[in-house]
Amino acid sequence: MAHEWDVSGQETGSSMPPQATGGRRITWAAVPREVAAGIERLLGDRVAGAVSQPGGFSEGLAARLRLARGGRAFVKAASTSTAPAVAAFHRREIVISRRLPRTVPAPRLLDAYDDGDWVALIFEEIPGRLPAQPWRRDELERVLAAVTDLNQALTPSPVDGTQLGRPRLGGWAALANGAAGIESATVKRIDALSPWAAGHLDELAALEESAASALAGQTLLHGDLYPFNIMLTPERVFVVDWPHAWVGAGHCDAVTLLAGVSLSGMDPQPIAEAHPLTRDLDPAQVDAVLAMHSGFLLRVAASAGPGTDLNLVNMMVALGLASLRWLRNRL
Repeated sequence: MAHEWDVSGQETGSSMPPQATGGRRITWAAVPREVAAGIERLLGDRVAGAVSQPGGFSEGLAARLRLARGGRAFVKAASTSTAPAVAAFHRREIVISRRLPRTVPAPRLLDAYDDGDWVALIFEEIPGRLPAQPWRRDELERVLAAVTDLNQALTPSPVDGTQLGRPRLGGWAALANGAAGIESATVKRIDALSPWAAGHLDELAALEESAASALAGQTLLHGDLYPFNIMLTPERVFVVDWPHAWVGAGHCDAVTLLAGVSLSGMDPQPIAEAHPLTRDLDPAQVDAVLAMHSGFLLRVAASAGPGTDLNLVNMMVALGLASLRWLRNRL
């Protein structure tokens, strides 16, 4: 049985952002003893306490660790046998994190553990918090300024594109063309989520299929820039969780982030018109990103099976519809 959503009023917008945490995290106590011992060897100390962290949707461990001699670290880990996709993302993030310049506001990777099944990343602990949701204007401005700084620091990309995954964008063309594996039930769910999108599949697909030039660039993009992947300290903005990074146009992360601000009762259009990464763009470049972004989120959400974390599905629906609303208003 597929997921069922209450889609009443979905296309009119919402003042509430999606829930910012998945429901499949494990605790430090649930990590196999030999894996925990291996992580402690890399830390050079015994773990005296662990606090699981909110934010994000991946399975596995995500915890702040307090060490016996007073040190601290943040560790995330997953098992290839039980969460193969997450483990693969962790391995990719190890490659990316080792190549990020020290000037980039991202946690420093201290070490990594990989026994062929379990893989863990050990980061410096960032004594910060997630941005408030709904967005506070001052915090959003801080984050948008940090996105501009990231763009400058990561152009050209310090990571070879062959070491990265494909950008998580696109879906309308496959839906419009009836690509293999697209079930009719998925199309029906898209109709339930957004009758407007269902009635404009060809137009959305055309935007997608002409998007290559709008996405081309030399910037290393985060690729998953949502509030649950951002940490705020009193002095800095840190961007965490980099497995979905890709190389492309510098404005893409800014558009992705702005696409969700309507969930906090803000209009993204005037913000985009003022931001240095988006204010001088050809409107078609923004439209292309919004089409690709909403297409990916809504296609994946509509095709999710019953075993998918419902928090994740609801997040994708809310953010996908917010992106689609902004695109619809622009068109």
